[in-house]
Amino acid sequence: MADDQARAIETKPNRMTGGDALVAGLHRWGVDTLFGVPGVQLDEFFDGLQRNGDGIRVLHSRHEQGAAYMALGYAMVTGKPGVCAVVPGPGLLNAGAALSTAYATNARVLVLTSTVNSAMIDRRQGALHEINDQDGLLRSLTKWSARATHASQIPGLLDEAFRQLLTGRPRPVALEVPPDILAQTGFFAYPQAKPALTNPAADPAAIERAAELIAGAKNPMIIVGGGAQEAGAEVRELAALIQAPIVSRHMGRGVVRSDDEYSLPAAAAIPHWPDVDVVIGIGSRMTQLREWGSDARLKVVHIDLDQSEITRIAPPAVGIVADAAPATRLLVDAIAALNPSPAPRTAEFAAIRAAFREEVAAEIQPQVGILDVIRAAMDDDDVFVDEMTQVGYTSRYALPILAPRTYVNSSYQGTLGYGFATALGAQVGAGKRRVISVNGDGGFMYTMPELATAVLHNIPLIAIVFNDGNFGNVRRIQANKYGGRLIASNLHNPDFVALATAFGVKGILAEGAEGLARALEEAKQADGPVLIEVPMNLEKTPSPWKHVHGRKVR
Repeated sequence: MADDQARAIETKPNRMTGGDALVAGLHRWGVDTLFGVPGVQLDEFFDGLQRNGDGIRVLHSRHEQGAAYMALGYAMVTGKPGVCAVVPGPGLLNAGAALSTAYATNARVLVLTSTVNSAMIDRRQGALHEINDQDGLLRSLTKWSARATHASQIPGLLDEAFRQLLTGRPRPVALEVPPDILAQTGFFAYPQAKPALTNPAADPAAIERAAELIAGAKNPMIIVGGGAQEAGAEVRELAALIQAPIVSRHMGRGVVRSDDEYSLPAAAAIPHWPDVDVVIGIGSRMTQLREWGSDARLKVVHIDLDQSEITRIAPPAVGIVADAAPATRLLVDAIAALNPSPAPRTAEFAAIRAAFREEVAAEIQPQVGILDVIRAAMDDDDVFVDEMTQVGYTSRYALPILAPRTYVNSSYQGTLGYGFATALGAQVGAGKRRVISVNGDGGFMYTMPELATAVLHNIPLIAIVFNDGNFGNVRRIQANKYGGRLIASNLHNPDFVALATAFGVKGILAEGAEGLARALEEAKQADGPVLIEVPMNLEKTPSPWKHVHGRKVR
């Protein structure tokens, strides 16, 4: 649909179906990409896309989990809403792991789904794709969900869905439209004005209290999470003003460059946690307070859009409910007015970074060497998507991240198998930037059929599969904790290069870090998707977990 047609539908009543109204709303909110799997309950919506969807690229996957993961990857890399459409019941359940991951990672994912026909809802008569309490399921996986009971409700509900996505703490939202409502025809329109997108403003009194506390600190630390991804400049200015290290774990990676003189990996910061007197948490759940320990001497300043996060682990000395960038800007200005003059500490931070790097490079091989090869093949703004695999775990602290939204992780959900399909969506969102996906052989097979999707839609993802023939973590735990009693941890794998070739994907076998370096150079010259298989020996791959898990030190 041309832009002028879309605007006409928005602002004056037109005869259209519920499916048309849904498509018009996607145009209204600037959606240009939709991931999905069609099915009978969504037929009217997909027909609306066919007739009126000019400007919306529809990428259909081989499985609903693939579609939802792709929306997740798109959202995490762009910061914009990632939209997916899946049929109800089993289709929605298939998408559930991706929605739970979007919830954990604070990703703006909109899932459009359907139900059984309106008259059959909650009747338990065995209608196609019927499950009990589908709306209850959605409520448990999303920030907000709703169901349209008449096509005229769709404009208001879709506007509210986007308002929920774009204000407050980002998390997935869902809209259910029964198939008979998608088919319903009527005269209706979107309001001329979109709903206001506002977030709470920082309380000036709280800013002043926080500034005074921080300005008096002897050994401050800044901890950033995923909520600070758009606040890098302000966080960096705050660090320089108060001479504090900027500490990030997986979700906060890229807020400030890993090679910045104030940046520290979380694992490197743990030994220094007992000396911190004021910690400033910005867009972070601040799990360090629980994992690393806390005492009366530690004062906490916590900036977050979610009031419940600020007090979840422990009440802070000062809590500031606001978006990270504007609140940190106010804090910087308030501290600067107090004229603090801390001694320079960048040499201290450099020594900590160097010692930590030397330690992990000596202990965690071949993973660190492999990550060095991958980083060398990437531009600063290329994207890395991790997985639940030995190289992926190590990347959380050993792979330098040099730009915001270029490190994709499943946060506390730890979603085995999410990576490959998520990386496909990330590549769509990244455009001409390259995305590199690392996978274990176990996790890759979860969404392996999406190789067909990569070829069909010409998504030029570089996917690396590390093949050790095991669910590595499971086998390691069984060997170490249960006296070597192994069960259900070994895998039978295909020839991954031959598998890729069968799908029409360029397949490359790479032996070791040197072979991977050559393979990555070859992959970067390819026009379409590439799969690189790297054989690994689990017995010769040390555990990376020493530096992943926090430990109590105060």
